[in-house]
Parts: sequence; structure tokens; C-alpha cells
Amino acid sequence: MRNLVILAALCAALPLAAQDSQPAPPAPQDQGKPQTPVLEKPGTAAPEPAQESPKEAAKEPSKKTAAPVGANAKVVEEIIARVNNEIITRSELDKARASAAEDAKQECEGKCTPEQLRIDIEDRQKNALRDLIDQSLLAQRGKDMGVNVEPEVIKKLDQIRVQNKMASMEELEKAVSSQGLNWEDFKDNIRKGLLTQRVISSEVGSHITIGREEIEKYYNEHKKEYVRPEQVALREIEVSTEGKQDTDLPDLKKKAETALKRVKDGEDFGEIAKRFSDGGTAKQGGFLGVYKRGELAKALEEIVFKMKKNDLTDVMDTKQGYLVLQVLEHYDEGEQPLNKVENEIMDKLYSGRMEPALREYLKTLREQSYVVIKPGYQDIAGGGNSEIQEVNATPEATKSKKGHKKFLLFGKRTASGA
Repeated sequence: MRNLVILAALCAALPLAAQDSQPAPPAPQDQGKPQTPVLEKPGTAAPEPAQESPKEAAKEPSKKTAAPVGANAKVVEEIIARVNNEIITRSELDKARASAAEDAKQECEGKCTPEQLRIDIEDRQKNALRDLIDQSLLAQRGKDMGVNVEPEVIKKLDQIRVQNKMASMEELEKAVSSQGLNWEDFKDNIRKGLLTQRVISSEVGSHITIGREEIEKYYNEHKKEYVRPEQVALREIEVSTEGKQDTDLPDLKKKAETALKRVKDGEDFGEIAKRFSDGGTAKQGGFLGVYKRGELAKALEEIVFKMKKNDLTDVMDTKQGYLVLQVLEHYDEGEQPLNKVENEIMDKLYSGRMEPALREYLKTLREQSYVVIKPGYQDIAGGGNSEIQEVNATPEATKSKKGHKKFLLFGKRTASGA
């Protein structure tokens, strides 16, 4: 369910270095008056420029001047989709495509051939518009449900601040602005991402149940898949000392010791890793991977292979910094018992059901919404109700006239059900 996972995590917070730069502000002659995107009538838009590469698209200004629609009107942005009262622009699609290419490169690094990478990038970019529409539908649904994610937005912003080693939220805001990003837009992207995750969990995930009997049945039918060498799954909290002065070391060690104490006191290791760790695994809650004997440094192997599930090391002094490890799971050699792989099987069965259920739910959201796609983009948008055109009525009024049924795939009809 690669594309669906991308959709659910589309606006997840990343360190600033990974964020795409936003377009430059409008030219001086356009400043002073608010610019409202004008929806082109079919046949009146200026010819589209040649297709850019994702890298070029990410750099270009988002406000594009097209042929005037009326005497006093300007098209300052190419609108390619309307989702109820929201619009999706060409520059947003260009950025989504560029981001998709970057994600593919990161995930494929050292694992794929150039041809496999090319196919993966094309596949992700092909679905970029569909994913933008789906994200808009989910975020709007979250607002309709009255979902409040503001506490999570603040928490996510603080995680970004910590990951980028900034002392205050004001410093983070300045850093965001220095990259050409609008601070409110930056927060809104995070807000939308959290809304989509909450809606998917509430409206789709909560209706998927995996019973114990089903897990046992799968295990008994696939036992050969769970014959393994001795392995340990590890998580880390790393406090880096690279480039630091000797006078900084006591404070850095104290930071690692504080993180370890908080885990011992009952806080979740993954959440502490996100806040305290300087390692590249911080965003994944410190997850390092699963290792067989011979794949770790000898000194480290002697420590972790003696540990049991959830055991913690002391703070270890390494060349890179101060390190705390947790054994997430310890697999003995041979056929793994059900209790060792139960969560793994549950995740596999859950994922297999989530993809079609989520796609069906999104199909239902589209059917009960006003979704229109500009000619030439329908094939990459996953379908739409009609082509984009200028309309006098608001999307809500048009939607009522169309008589869309107000229902959800899972749950009760709304009060306005037709």
C-alpha cells in the first residue's frame, strides 16, 4: 500500500533540511492588491508550457500569469482541480511530484537499480494529483467531524524544533521563513497531515478487526516464513558529540542519561528518541533494524545478544556520541513461536485490509463531494465528477443540486442526508 502510506503521511513533519523551498513572492507590480486565482473557462487558458523536470518545478515561482479572462481579471495560478471549496494548483502538483521523486530516492538508496528507481519515481509522480485530492477530502472530512488536532500540531512543531536543534519556536519560525516558506502555511500542512491520519484511523482503521483465530490460522499456514537465525531488533537514542568541544561533553552525557531515565520511568522509548536523539533514526522512533550475529561490532554484539525483549543498555560512550540501545525483540534461532511474531502477522493482515478499505472510503468521499478536474488531468487524478469550469453557485449549492447522498462507508448518515 505504498501510495496510501504516502497519502497518510503526506504532511508529516520533517527536519527543515528536507522541506521543499516555497516559491518566491509575486512580482512588485502585483503587490498591494490581494491576488485571487481565477478559474479559466475551457478554451480560454493560455497554452501550457513544456513539462518541467521535478527539480525545476520545485524551484519555479508558484504564481504563473496566464491569459486574462476578463478586462480586470488575471490568472495568477493555474488551477487544475477543485475539491469542494478548496483548489489544487499546478505549482502544488509540481511540488508534490518533486517531493515524490525525493522520497523514492531516499527509500531506494543502496537498494534499487537505476531502472527500478526510475519506475518507482514515475509511479509515485503519476499518483501525485490523486493523492493531493484524497488528502484534501480527508482533511475536510476531519474538519466536518470536528476533529481538533491543535495539541498535536504544537507537539509536532516542537519535535521539528528539537530535531533541528533550535532553542525556541521563534527560532524555528525564522528558519522556516528564511527558506521562503510561509509560517502559517507550514503549520497548516502539518495540521492537514494530522487530520488525515485521524480520519483514516477513525473512519477506516477502527472498523478493521483481526481476530486471534485468524492470526493463528495465518501462522500455521506460513510457519516456514518464521524460521530464522538468532536476531535482535534494536532501537537507539544517540546524543552526538561530533564537532563538539570537550567542555560540552558533560552536558551531552547528562542529556543521554536523562533520556534513559525517562524511559526507565515508564515513558515510551520511541517518543523519547524522537525528542532527544540526534541520530538519523529519530523520526522512526529510533528504530535501527534487525541484526543477526556477525552484523554488529563484536563488543556491541556481546552486549545486545545477552539481552531480552525491552532490555536497555546503559549510556555507552562511542566515537559518534553517547548511545542508549533497547532490544525491541530477541528472536531465538529456529522456528519462531507465535507470541514472537504475533504483532508482525497482525500488521501484515491489517495492512492487507487497509488498502482496499481506504480506497473504497475515498471513493465514497469523492461521490459525496464536489470534485472537478481540469481537462487533460483526469487520467492522473483518479477520476472526477466533471471538468473544471466557471460556476456561479458555490460548490455546496452545486453539490445539493446534484443530489449526492450524504453517507459514509462506515457510520451513520448525516443529518443532511438526501
